Amino acid sequence: MRFSSGTFDAALPCGRLFVMILLLGASGYLGRAFARELRRRGYVFIPLVRRAFDYGQMSLLLQYVRKTTPQLVINAAGYSGRPNVDECEHEPTRTFQANTILPQIVARVCLATNTPWAHVSSGGIYSGARVIEAGRVRIVRDLNQPEIRELYDTHPERFLGFTELDPPNFTFQKGPCGFYAGTKALAEESLQSLGAGYIWRPRIPFGEVDEPCNLLSKLQSYARIYDHVTSLSHVDDCVRACLDLWEQHAPFGIYNVTNPGAVTTREVVEMIQRFLKLDRHFEYWADEEEFYTQGALAPRSSCILDVSKLLSLGIKIRPVKEALAAALKEWRPASPPASPSDPVLLPLGRVGNPAPDRFVHL
Repeated sequence: MRFSSGTFDAALPCGRLFVMILLLGASGYLGRAFARELRRRGYVFIPLVRRAFDYGQMSLLLQYVRKTTPQLVINAAGYSGRPNVDECEHEPTRTFQANTILPQIVARVCLATNTPWAHVSSGGIYSGARVIEAGRVRIVRDLNQPEIRELYDTHPERFLGFTELDPPNFTFQKGPCGFYAGTKALAEESLQSLGAGYIWRPRIPFGEVDEPCNLLSKLQSYARIYDHVTSLSHVDDCVRACLDLWEQHAPFGIYNVTNPGAVTTREVVEMIQRFLKLDRHFEYWADEEEFYTQGALAPRSSCILDVSKLLSLGIKIRPVKEALAAALKEWRPASPPASPSDPVLLPLGRVGNPAPDRFVHL
């Protein structure tokens, strides 16, 4: 991708200048994690949700960014389907608008206002891994082939992840792929020349709080489980790493943001059983054919991502099995949703260069 390698001048909260961040998609799973971490770090930020402000309208967003003058716009908005990506096959217009059109709107607004942006993409635009065989590396797209899975189970060290330089291979152009993955890949392609920005790629988020978008919650709710090899992202580790990149003025561009390593779904389930001691038996789909004929509509991505680029910049992120164990040790139910009377941070109608006293709790 043809991103500028430059960075931008923006002081952090402890610096001499005031910093404000605009967060789109603040009500989503990753959006809420960004909000928590921004709050923990002491940033002033505006958390926007589309039901309150239609940032999908370019003219409105452009006016808003010009008034609030953020130092960074984070686009954590998107549509991944409910209860899963199969719903994206039924709602192609909504999926395309949220995952492909909106990122372009955000980037174009930021380009027009000279504002750095960050787009939360997905590692699910890949399928497979790079596998070492006979001293050579080749790309294997289907990790669930019996002989490939047997090789992974016996020699996982021979499986290397896709780097940011590898072209996505789970796309409309290189299908078959799910509609969700296809739209996320199109977004990345469209953002190539739209100003200074980051593309952050998480992969199947999880955490210690029991909620619908958490992989650990999903696995406990499924009647039968699809076993595959994949990279994962602890949701809080992921957003910390993303914000660390920005704080450290890392070069703009694409970053895989997953916990180092890979796991099988069966390994995750075994950890769930060991830590949570659930009184239930987990059943698995017999094979790919049974899963896709009886359990799924959209093709699923099974992939491993390489995070060497992230680690080379000194970004700290736990190995995936360590993060899984920590999440399960700290497993807890979700907090009750905020009531309508709880304060919400909203900008005043007329703002110039924002300062803390220009925001009110309503």
